[in-house]
Amino acid sequence: MSGAKAGDLPPISYVWQTPIRRPKRQPWDMPGPSGGKALTPAMRGRLERIVARVPEVMVKITGRTKGVEHLCSHLAYITRNGDLAAETETGVVMEGRGGLRDLQDRWSEDVVLDTRRANRTLSVNMILSMPPGTDGTKVLDSVRAFAIDTFEGRHDYAFVLHQDDVHPHVHLTVRAAGYDGRRLNPRKADLHQWREQFAQELRSRGVAAEATPRRTRGKVRKADRGKVRAIKERGEQPRVERLAREEVVRQSQERVERPWEERIRERQANIRAHYLAFAEEIGRSADPADRALSLRIHCFVEDMPPLDTRRHTLREELAHMSALRRSQRESLLRDDGRRGLEPGEDRSR
Repeated sequence: MSGAKAGDLPPISYVWQTPIRRPKRQPWDMPGPSGGKALTPAMRGRLERIVARVPEVMVKITGRTKGVEHLCSHLAYITRNGDLAAETETGVVMEGRGGLRDLQDRWSEDVVLDTRRANRTLSVNMILSMPPGTDGTKVLDSVRAFAIDTFEGRHDYAFVLHQDDVHPHVHLTVRAAGYDGRRLNPRKADLHQWREQFAQELRSRGVAAEATPRRTRGKVRKADRGKVRAIKERGEQPRVERLAREEVVRQSQERVERPWEERIRERQANIRAHYLAFAEEIGRSADPADRALSLRIHCFVEDMPPLDTRRHTLREELAHMSALRRSQRESLLRDDGRRGLEPGEDRSR
């Protein structure tokens, strides 16, 4: 908690802390008056956005380019072979096939100048996205401001808006080699900070947006990866899911609880308890706005998903299928008994 004791922080801040070793201290983590329990404007604003379930931003590292051919292929992909304009760190808009070739040539200098590693990362590629219905122009403006604040004076970059998908999103490609020789290598804490910066830029442009960890919203399970979703959409079972089901079947008789799953449940129970305790505290206020917020917090907690991990969900699915098959067998036996058939006797007669 950045050197602060847990008791120094407002109790409600616990629910939106990201589980990283040294998260950047944010305004809503600052102790307030009356022993740190009062709502500061920043805390209240964020709490109201969370319980209102405003759209969550997405900032995702999609990969790294290695080698000139890979880099050129990626730049061609995000610009649709020059059909979409790419904006660079200097504010220059690279349009058409000529602009694409200029961008590829300039960034490919890394390979020419550095012959020590042929497969060295040339760029870090990411997507910044919002849900359907968001104004694409505001998403683009927010990404531009985010990139200036994050990378200006340190790295070259280029970004392109895509609106041919239901989710308006921007592809941001950052040159790995920095001006000072340092290379870009984002960590989990960086992604957390980038999400919050992107959300702030959107809010400053009138777009409701938030950047909270899953735990804040009561979610335990991670979303399926893109490849897994694509396999499911084809009506096939992903290998990772098949292996998980086989493992659940093997362990169905053991009913062994894994320590980290118990910690997940305890953490989620604590989050719910923090929400409810805070709702009770402000619900005693004479201010109608406080009492209204207290009610919204209660509704938010009631709508949280169950405290289940993926393994527990699979185990329940298999138990349900087993019970259904058992019920079908019992129904067949009852029908056989009414027809005077012995168990296993041919029913076609």
